Amino acid sequence: MNLLSAIKSVRLFPKREPLIPLTTVWGENLDSGHVREEYPRPQLVRGNYTCLNGYWDYTITSTKRRSLRLSGKILVPFSPEAPLSGVNHTLQPDELLTCQRELPLDGPPENGQRCILHFGAADQWARVLVNGRQAVSHTGGYLPFSADITELLQKGRNLLTVQIRDVTDTSYHSVGKQRLGRGGMFYTAQSGLWQPVWMETVPAVYIRTLLLTPCYDKETVHVSLTLNRPLSHQKGQSGSIVCHVSDADGKPVSRSVCTNQSDSLCSYSCYCDVNDMQPWMPDSPYLYHMRISAGEDQVESYFAMRTFTIEPDSQNLPRFCLNHKPLFLQGVLNQGYWPDGLYTAPSDEAFVYDITQMKKLGFNMIRMHAKVECARWYYHCDRLGMIVWQDMVNGGHYHAPLMTWFPALFPWLKTHLPDTFCPLLGRRERRGRQEFEQECLETVRALAAFPCISTWVLFNEGWGQFQSVRLTRMLKELDTGRLVDSASGWFDRGQGDFKSEHNYFDRLTVIPDKRAFVLSEYGGYACPLPGHISTRDVYGYRRYQNLKDFQTAYTKLMKEEVRPLVSRGLCGAVYTQVSDIEEETNGLLTYDRKICKLDSGLEE
Repeated sequence: MNLLSAIKSVRLFPKREPLIPLTTVWGENLDSGHVREEYPRPQLVRGNYTCLNGYWDYTITSTKRRSLRLSGKILVPFSPEAPLSGVNHTLQPDELLTCQRELPLDGPPENGQRCILHFGAADQWARVLVNGRQAVSHTGGYLPFSADITELLQKGRNLLTVQIRDVTDTSYHSVGKQRLGRGGMFYTAQSGLWQPVWMETVPAVYIRTLLLTPCYDKETVHVSLTLNRPLSHQKGQSGSIVCHVSDADGKPVSRSVCTNQSDSLCSYSCYCDVNDMQPWMPDSPYLYHMRISAGEDQVESYFAMRTFTIEPDSQNLPRFCLNHKPLFLQGVLNQGYWPDGLYTAPSDEAFVYDITQMKKLGFNMIRMHAKVECARWYYHCDRLGMIVWQDMVNGGHYHAPLMTWFPALFPWLKTHLPDTFCPLLGRRERRGRQEFEQECLETVRALAAFPCISTWVLFNEGWGQFQSVRLTRMLKELDTGRLVDSASGWFDRGQGDFKSEHNYFDRLTVIPDKRAFVLSEYGGYACPLPGHISTRDVYGYRRYQNLKDFQTAYTKLMKEEVRPLVSRGLCGAVYTQVSDIEEETNGLLTYDRKICKLDSGLEE
């Protein structure tokens, strides 16, 4: 399929025919009484945890007095659009989803303890009430939030209510690849509580945030944490916060005491030595463990010793380096969609399957595209040894010809169209630009603790791009230990650590630059397999009718186009993509994950 054929295959007003039902093995074996019960926050673990996943009561009503009222049971954390939720309804911009359940407690905690309610993510606007009183509201469908609900609890029955609205792609909010009218490279919209909901009881003074930052060259780890209030205010407490580091086998490595920081009485930090340091690498993902005691609060965490840099090789070509050694990034694009769960993987095992399958196929990097995954996905990348490039979730209005097709037809647009004129790139609203910038900051803060993340991808193919120079600098200052791909695909302003190109239609080549050169998207070969597709429409960049032809083409692409470019300066290449998604049948796995289109050693 050439460029013009690909353009024609993307319908501006796609039909909304029902998808052909597909299920994964994890969805087929799902136990509705035990859904995604693993501890949701691996970077800050406590001994007590109450999972609130499971069946909730729900109603969907119109906000414009339409005669709509749906009600029943919804299986959280699946969105109402996902088959596994049991609802199968697409929430419209003028509809309100209300989810409700009783909390498994009969009153406030005792002895001054606090009760904290956590949400992995709620798409797109959420208002949380406990016993009819507001606990918190949150805008943005991809980031975690929480609330201290202690003062809202009462003796006896306690009712949790969450009200959700989602305007999807009808506004400037971050939306990823969701569309109310799916088709081509855009997919079924989803809403609701799509990540785990949980609750924990903590001491009166507790650790609110924790960040462990490796200082690779100094063989130390920096501990930075905040409390809800100063520890010294508690009677009988020494005010000390102690960190114990142990190796992968549980053997003690070091011990340090955090000191109070001058900027805030609730902020503490220290450095812990990591003697005889074991570095983290894809083929040896070594993780250290840490236990932190802050008064009555005790938490468990982990970290890895690694550093990501761009350094010149012997030919003075800029290279991506892990622990100061050049590493070619054999990457694959991942959009995190499932036929039965949409944005929500049916189980923890499903996450592990995708990551391990990509490792078996020779990939050492996954680009998480236009989505923020739940914390456990990054944890599995940490422990299995998969480097991650993390996209900021795009927002604004999508202008398909300008953002995708014209730059492919006229490459000079990629560097000559200024991103200072925001409306051209879908950024008409000042509030939308402010919201995107704030969500960039929150994304870094939410994910910075995961060792696997090497790179933040700021903008993708110009979607909502604006003020690239300033925002790239903002990310670099916020997270000095990671790299930034400022403009993946088009509209390069010469910023960031990478010259980042997308190439689906021409022969692959290297474009010389002072930055490291990466093909941040390429390939996209479509191979629909009957019985494993969710629609008869096919979208991809070249189409193959059977696995033999697909495997031959893939092998040829790797051997004849990708590998020869490494010696000429190619630092990484991201193949599109992990799995099929609806019309896009260009995955290495089928959408239901039941067939891998490549043999595990094919690319070697």
